[in-house]
Amino acid sequence: MLDQVRQQKFVNAAGFDLQRVGGAQMSCLLMQELHRIAKPNGKLVIRCPHGASDDAWEDPTHVRAFFAQSFGYFTQPFYWRADYAYRGDWQPAKIVFAVDGRTHQGMTVEAIAKQIEMQRNVVREMIAELIAIKPIRQPLRKLQSAPRLEIALI
Repeated sequence: MLDQVRQQKFVNAAGFDLQRVGGAQMSCLLMQELHRIAKPNGKLVIRCPHGASDDAWEDPTHVRAFFAQSFGYFTQPFYWRADYAYRGDWQPAKIVFAVDGRTHQGMTVEAIAKQIEMQRNVVREMIAELIAIKPIRQPLRKLQSAPRLEIALI
């Protein structure tokens, strides 16, 4: 897969299933390579099951689960505690939790967010939009910034 990515000259926007990339180390290598070929402020869209969903665990091709906070590990500021040799910097700009519209119609955003936090199988799909930061930032905790979280009824 990395060879296919290396053949690309520029990345303005891309989408793929990161859950099928082998293990955490391979995910970081892929994200680092995508960052290398990305234009500054290039957008990467990742669509995957939420980690609290059966879909994240039942499919044998999925090798790791993702939660909203997982995408922070593709930024440099998350490495303020330790250096794991990851050299990409993708700032999560937005995370969308797609939930069933019929089940959640008429509920407040706060009530849906509480269900996402406390129950399994609430989120049908998680969509993360990440922005390529170039040059990469220093691994400083104070540079961390949270993405905008949205809930979409589908």
